[in-house]
Amino acid sequence: MVKCNMPLEIIPFKSELSNYFYEMNIEWLEKFFYVEPFDREVLQYPEKHIISPGGHIFFAIENNEVIGTVALLKHDKNIFELTKMAVPPKHQGKHVGQQLLVHCIDFGKKNRFKKIILYSHTKLENAIYIYRKFGFQEIELEADNPYDRSDIKMQLILD
Repeated sequence: MVKCNMPLEIIPFKSELSNYFYEMNIEWLEKFFYVEPFDREVLQYPEKHIISPGGHIFFAIENNEVIGTVALLKHDKNIFELTKMAVPPKHQGKHVGQQLLVHCIDFGKKNRFKKIILYSHTKLENAIYIYRKFGFQEIELEADNPYDRSDIKMQLILD
């Protein structure tokens, strides 16, 4: 269990919170990379691109404030991509991202996901370290992966 120094609640997607999903992720992408057309489309229409096809979006709530978000994008019947995780700078350092990650892993186990995959970039050394800490292993990155900025693909086998 990730140590937590705050009361954090993680809730499923609500359409009235979709602006947080968009704004937090745009802020993160602009800080570390750039916003690709695919990102903007998914972030503007999360119900169409994530929820309706069978995916999930979660929000971390502290004192009635949204302080983080993450999505599980459905790829196949039991394969989901951990994506669009973002925590605003003022809330970083509180292990919000790790708590969202643990929530997604537990959710995947409970719902019998076969595996969770993710795409990232090796310059995000802390994130890669955390993914490895939670059991993700590097696998081959396909040439036609959905993100120009990705240079690493990882997976966590759950079954």
